[in-house]
Amino acid sequence: MKHNLIGGEWLPGSTSRQNINPSDIADIVGEYAQADAEQARAAIDVAAQAQQAWRDSGIQTRATALDLVGSELLSRQVELGTLLSREEGKTLAEGTAEVARAGHIFKFFAAEALRTGGEKLPSVRPLVDVEVTREPVGVVGIITPWNFPMAIPAWKIAPALAYGNSVVFKPADLVPGSAWALAEVLHRSGIPPGVFNLVMGRGSIVGNELGASSKVDAISFTGSVDTGRRLLEQGARTFKKLQLEMGGKNPLVILDDADLDVAVDCAIQGAYFSTGQRCTASSRFIVQKGIYSRFVSRMKESLSQLRVGHALEPQTQIGPVVDEDQLTQDLAYVEIGKSEGATLAYGGTTVSRSTRGYFLSPAFFTDASPAMRIAREEIFGPVACATPVDSYEEALEVANDSEFGLSAGICTTSLKHATHFKRNIRSGMVMVNVPTAGVDYHVPFGGTKASSFGPREQGTHAVEFFTTVKTAYTKAIFE
Repeated sequence: MKHNLIGGEWLPGSTSRQNINPSDIADIVGEYAQADAEQARAAIDVAAQAQQAWRDSGIQTRATALDLVGSELLSRQVELGTLLSREEGKTLAEGTAEVARAGHIFKFFAAEALRTGGEKLPSVRPLVDVEVTREPVGVVGIITPWNFPMAIPAWKIAPALAYGNSVVFKPADLVPGSAWALAEVLHRSGIPPGVFNLVMGRGSIVGNELGASSKVDAISFTGSVDTGRRLLEQGARTFKKLQLEMGGKNPLVILDDADLDVAVDCAIQGAYFSTGQRCTASSRFIVQKGIYSRFVSRMKESLSQLRVGHALEPQTQIGPVVDEDQLTQDLAYVEIGKSEGATLAYGGTTVSRSTRGYFLSPAFFTDASPAMRIAREEIFGPVACATPVDSYEEALEVANDSEFGLSAGICTTSLKHATHFKRNIRSGMVMVNVPTAGVDYHVPFGGTKASSFGPREQGTHAVEFFTTVKTAYTKAIFE
């Protein structure tokens, strides 16, 4: 049994939950504690008590601790990547790469802890100096999803700690193993008791306590739009600072002048790798008619060559979906697409392997209209659709016709169209001739419309959320 970490102690929960391998549902990864409301409140209390001392500990202390975490993650990336892939279902190569990314994130913010700057300015009044400094927000609640169980916690926890905040971390129910492993590394890093707390449990219990507590100063959340909206409404009552990343229905525009090899590679990687379970995944291919038939043909050929299977098998390119509920949802959307009149050109059926798992062949719809549900609603699985358009102008209009605006891509050899697209697409991130789902950790991450709310995540821009600005005036008195 793996316990919660509260105030520097490993404590059992009120109940527990089994962690099941989606590649082999007979394989129990482990059993993990589930906190009740009282335990969540206890974690918030100790975080509030510990924050001031951590804030005053000094930038070198914080930098050293985070650097140690990063080094250990990098040294154990295969071991922890195997755990990640076993509980979440992405391939071993993807799982290992994610742990390495988490390690690099911690090292990046270890350095950022030493670089937190300020300004000293002259006042408009004689003999008065002005100092502009940054201070930690306070207690930060961190709520993360299951699809990146190591990287997303890292890019929230690392800056929170680097800038002097204390943390209460609630991971997704489906991936407690990666969260516990990360917490165990943090526990041994030299961070004082209570500064970092792991509280595994239901969102309706632990998440609700974080949202309602007046002792929680900020919440960084990644998950569904509905949950983000509830946190926004709840947090407004206590004037919390909120950072919400909530989803996407990301377009990939492919123009007639595109390099077909590049376009197909961007589509396959963006839509189907990590089993399509990425908020930045390309789920809408908006394709100009001059290249449409060739694109469809090449996509079917490429998809037929992909190997769906157990996440830990070296030949696997696409692992299982995360659990039975997600598989049921994906299959329901396949039926919706067919009933709406789109053509299921490839896949969309369950796959049998030597182990019982949630395996689904990548689904590719063609001739989808922009009004169809499969072209408008986030499915969060290996399901994508292609829509033919007459012109670049129509492609841009269709791409922007969405409640979401996280990531968008275009494949073209035209500098004119690429430049226009970057300026006029309504999304927080834009990709030209690269997959929509590949992002770097040292630059801002986030979107527009229903995809995001609040300051950007990652890179140097993380300081905007995890700190507040103070302006101080000093007048020298001369005797």
